[in-house]
Amino acid sequence: MQSSLLMVPQQHAPETAAPMPAYAPVAAPATVELGDLGRILLRRRFLILATAVLLTLVTLVYAMLTPALYSSTAQILVDPEDLQVVTNDVNPSRISPDGGITQVESQVSVAQSNGVLLRAMKATNLTDDPDFNGQGVLGRWMAAIFGSSDGDRTATTLDSLRRRLAVKRDDKVLVLNIIVTAKSAQKASDLANAIANAYLADQADARKEKAAKASEAITARLDEQRKRVEQAENAVEAYRSQHNMVMAQGSLVSDQDLTGLNAELTAAQARTQQLKAQVDQLRRQGGTPDATSEATRSATISSLRAQEASLVDQIAQLGTGLGPRHPSMIAAQQQLRDLRVLIQRELARIVAAAETDYQRALANQQALEAKVAALKAKSLDTDQASVRLRELQRDLDAVRTVYANYLQRAQETREQTNVDSTNARIISDAMPALKKSWPPKGLLLFGALFGGLALGIGLALIAEYLSPTVLSSNQMQSAIDAPVLGVLPGKSARRRWLFPRANAPTQKTDAVAGLALQRIAATTRRPPDWPLVPSILVTSPPEDKAQRSRVAWQLANAAAARGRRVLYIDINAGKGKSDPQPGVLDVMRGDYPLDAVSRYAPGSAVALVGRGRQTAVFQEAQALYFAHRMLAEANHSFELVVVDGGALVDDLNVSPLVAMADEILLVARLNTTPMRDVATTSQAVAVMGRLPTGAMLVDEAA
Repeated sequence: MQSSLLMVPQQHAPETAAPMPAYAPVAAPATVELGDLGRILLRRRFLILATAVLLTLVTLVYAMLTPALYSSTAQILVDPEDLQVVTNDVNPSRISPDGGITQVESQVSVAQSNGVLLRAMKATNLTDDPDFNGQGVLGRWMAAIFGSSDGDRTATTLDSLRRRLAVKRDDKVLVLNIIVTAKSAQKASDLANAIANAYLADQADARKEKAAKASEAITARLDEQRKRVEQAENAVEAYRSQHNMVMAQGSLVSDQDLTGLNAELTAAQARTQQLKAQVDQLRRQGGTPDATSEATRSATISSLRAQEASLVDQIAQLGTGLGPRHPSMIAAQQQLRDLRVLIQRELARIVAAAETDYQRALANQQALEAKVAALKAKSLDTDQASVRLRELQRDLDAVRTVYANYLQRAQETREQTNVDSTNARIISDAMPALKKSWPPKGLLLFGALFGGLALGIGLALIAEYLSPTVLSSNQMQSAIDAPVLGVLPGKSARRRWLFPRANAPTQKTDAVAGLALQRIAATTRRPPDWPLVPSILVTSPPEDKAQRSRVAWQLANAAAARGRRVLYIDINAGKGKSDPQPGVLDVMRGDYPLDAVSRYAPGSAVALVGRGRQTAVFQEAQALYFAHRMLAEANHSFELVVVDGGALVDDLNVSPLVAMADEILLVARLNTTPMRDVATTSQAVAVMGRLPTGAMLVDEAA
């Protein structure tokens, strides 16, 4: 709290008055306490309520005038794993690590793409619908002003459909919700189903187009691969013709001949060895070649041996009955000898035949060996040419393999254009909505009411920020750097109407005023021989005139009620009258003594002094002298002087009293008095050479 100017002894001459100190502008504190918010909202409750009511009324009018809208939903199940129709599919099915959620999420944008929407517009003739093509009343006016075309109509319809379309994917599922809003429930359902079908058709066409492009690309490469095969084949044939390398059944004829001769030579060698073994056996038998296997296998020898055996048996029988000289005996013996000669001749012939076969086989073997030797010599000449031929053949085989793969892939992709492998289907067709989706009147009104309250609170806080008011004692104390001595309850017009005797001090106001006086007495330090009476000057902004007068009067009455003699100087009493009574201005000019202008109010122990006559402007030094003398004279008759100093910003005549007063109290209304007015009043006090020593607040809501 700032100390009073008169807390130290002064001389009685006006020349010794203290100079006016310099002052700094007083600013309102930048922060607001949490408890002050309630006071702000209470003070500006009409703005808050008006904002809420206005926004609610506007919302109600909007809800009543806005055409009803209906929403319908079609659901599509999208499986990231496509149907596996063929092994080498152009559109391979691969599921992302997140289970396909990302793939399905991308389909949300696909369902809202221009291609899908234009397909749905064409299926439903939406460009002819006035609700979407901008051909309503407003749309026709705009078309007449700015012009229009079919392209503009299509673009307008597409834009309108996109604004009324919402494609969403439910959490943790692979289902797309296609939501369309329109003025007609049936139209909304038709559009939702059309978009769902258009999405499926677009996906199928996209895959067909992809397969067709792949087939065209592969087919275009087929001609090149075919030419490469022909070039490789021509190179092989030209090389064979150049080196006389005739092919048969996939290999060279010379190689086939060599292989065949080798086989024949092997067989001939085996035959020769076999015949040579027979000849050697026959040669070893010497005179008994009939023991050989060839003799035993000969049918002629067998027949002759049978006849020989028969003749031997016949001779034995004849020898028993006839003598050796019997003609029959002789004839039989001659036949036996002739037969054995035949057998020897046949055996000789067999030996000669074996010799002949052996010589023939040996000659054949030698001939084959000569041919094989000749072919081997020729084969050695073609080995180097065969290396290059095999290289050309490998190139030809590789080119043929690539060409065959291209040809097979082209046929597969060509067939895939006729197969839809998309694994998506409509699981729920859109149905006409039974209830409108917009505007939801209840929700809108509820939101408008609370939104209006929130907006009103925001406007109230903004208004308070732009024009802050006194919100609390702490704020006031920070603003003037002086303590708040008390908060008096206010008296509204309604309270005065309900309580006609409200002008009399109530028990509460008297207690607050008395407590303020005690605080003033506790903080004031006056020398024992101080010649001036204790004084309190009460001031306020001009708008708080009634509260200032009431506070000053309450302080005077509270002091009088406690047995003190009180002088009440009302600087505003008689102001503006044509013939006012002498008052304090006359005393400060030296025209009247204090006793001549003071009087007691009827039924009151408080002496009153009015403003007085303002006939001439007095000198400030002279006014200070007479104000000092007035307070010194009052010290003999009174114990306290309370001055209602009015609004100091409008009346500089009070400056002598400001300089002489012990305490200067600033009065303001809670939640009403602007802080800028408090700052202006504090600056006016500083201009007059003092600073406020305290404040009294009036709470009109109490």
